[in-house]
Amino acid sequence: MSIDLQKLAERGAAERVRAIVEELTALERAYPGASRGPRRNVAAPVAMRTAATPRRRRRKPMTAAQRKAVSGWMRKYWASRRKAAKSA
Repeated sequence: MSIDLQKLAERGAAERVRAIVEELTALERAYPGASRGPRRNVAAPVAMRTAATPRRRRRKPMTAAQRKAVSGWMRKYWASRRKAAKSA
């Protein structure tokens, strides 16, 4: 008796996907307003695993003049906070 593990694994995976789709369908019926956008196809998680990680958005570096301006604003801000704390 020969056991083909690959075929068994494929059957198990297909059964698990079917169960997840059924559960998702039941949740969508129970909570119709909770849907977030269009329904993804079943292959989406595989595509997400193989896709490159998204790049982080970075801020543009501030110029020296911009840093100086922010420094002045923050100095005034914290001075007013200290003054308000002393008078309270």
